[in-house]
Amino acid sequence: MIRFFFRFVGLWVLAGAFVALVLDGVRSIASSEIVTTPLGVTWLAVSPDSLARFQAFITRSLSATVWDYLVVPVLGAPLFAVLGIAGALLLLIGRRPAVQGPRA
Repeated sequence: MIRFFFRFVGLWVLAGAFVALVLDGVRSIASSEIVTTPLGVTWLAVSPDSLARFQAFITRSLSATVWDYLVVPVLGAPLFAVLGIAGALLLLIGRRPAVQGPRA
């Protein structure tokens, strides 16, 4: 049941990555240059309060160095890449283990 959940969520996240890739592609064609939307810009547009709370949580729980050197680069990465990697990881977590032959 848990594998099904990981696969289900992973497919939805991959679908979101595909939508983000298509939107970036349309914007790139319209502007005649490569345009990508960073994760941080999308998160700020959707819910600025949760981004501020997340920053406060990370700096309070871990450190400001973790925020600066780990989280900020991820927030600057293209949305389709972050969602694609997250979806692929969820699918890998939810995959069936390899069947092994009989043991001697």
